[in-house]
Amino acid sequence: MSDIVPPEVRPKPAVPAKPPNVGAPSPSSPFPPQGPGVGAGGIGAQPPSAIPVPIGSHTTSHAGNHGVGQGVGHSVGHGVGHGVGHAAVHAPPHSGGSTLLGYIGIDTIIEQMRKKTMKTGFDFNIMVVGHSGLGKSTLVNTLFKSQVSRKTAGWSRDEKIPKTVEIKSVSHVIEEGGVKMKLTVVDTPGFGDQINNDNCWEPISKYINEQFEKFLKEEVNITRKKRIPDTRVHCCLYFIPPTGHSLRQLDVEFMKRLSHSANIIPVIAKSDTMTIEERQEFKQRVRKELEMNGIEFYPQKEFDDDMEDKSDNDKIRETMPFAVVGSDKEYQVNSKRVLGRKTPWGIIEVENPNHCEFAQLRDFLIRSHLQDLKEVTHNIHYETYRAKRLNANGGLHPITSNDTQESNL
Repeated sequence: MSDIVPPEVRPKPAVPAKPPNVGAPSPSSPFPPQGPGVGAGGIGAQPPSAIPVPIGSHTTSHAGNHGVGQGVGHSVGHGVGHGVGHAAVHAPPHSGGSTLLGYIGIDTIIEQMRKKTMKTGFDFNIMVVGHSGLGKSTLVNTLFKSQVSRKTAGWSRDEKIPKTVEIKSVSHVIEEGGVKMKLTVVDTPGFGDQINNDNCWEPISKYINEQFEKFLKEEVNITRKKRIPDTRVHCCLYFIPPTGHSLRQLDVEFMKRLSHSANIIPVIAKSDTMTIEERQEFKQRVRKELEMNGIEFYPQKEFDDDMEDKSDNDKIRETMPFAVVGSDKEYQVNSKRVLGRKTPWGIIEVENPNHCEFAQLRDFLIRSHLQDLKEVTHNIHYETYRAKRLNANGGLHPITSNDTQESNL
């Protein structure tokens, strides 16, 4: 009989218990040995019994509590590793370090500006120029969907036709969505209605310069107002008669003389009197004549800030002059109420792009370029007037009899 014992029943040698050492690598571990303090902030080098665990209380960090629990239940290495994993996820955002992390709120300046401007409100002054019967007042009322312009349905018997151009302005406060805007409509009755229309643009040019002068006087005062009332003309809608031929000499002279002091926007009034082909040919002819005479209308090419603005403004310049139709009467079309003009062959819908270009004019004038119209008026036209005015007086504003404070200096 042999004394050889099969491996299945051979007794295993007793292995003395060793104290757990986290830093020592296990035989199956592919990681190199770590020094004391490596992993979980240095607590991995201590045995589980050395880690204080308060009884009946929760630790401040979910990661530490979970790590200690796992370490006591299984092994210190597993507990520390599990705790480190949770610490990376659940660490408080303000723990240690001087790096600013998270949301600061610089973009709230836009909301601050919005609240401030909504409190003060806006000013917008629009001038309409053209001879009687072109629907100037009706178009302005249609633009703002309110009776903001004076009602002119022709001259009555008791009312005399003005011999010269008169300037009449009507101001209203319009509120929409909490935004208040003081709208001033400046009408020019009598323009182009006379037999002799020589220099009929002079009262209009004088009015525009008077508003510049009024703003300049307020600006140069020593004790000026916190918010200077703005009565300057921000936009001038010039109504071209739908002749279908070419511009009149009066149209050319007016736009040539006033294009450097106001934002001129030419429109073809009552364009429903022309066919689509006649309208397109007339628009092309008007653009060509404006270019030949060196007339710049808004938006000017030199005022394009970047390529995006240039692309958008090029499309607008190709569409101008806008062929528009105005109406303040509503009609029933396909179970909905629309603004339009009723004819024997149908209803011309004012806001339908297939019928006229009123919608493009409204979007351009109010929704996309209203603020730019105000900025160009202030930064270009007003600054040009201001420089000429101050240079003509040696750089000093003339003192009037009413300016008593300035006369003592």
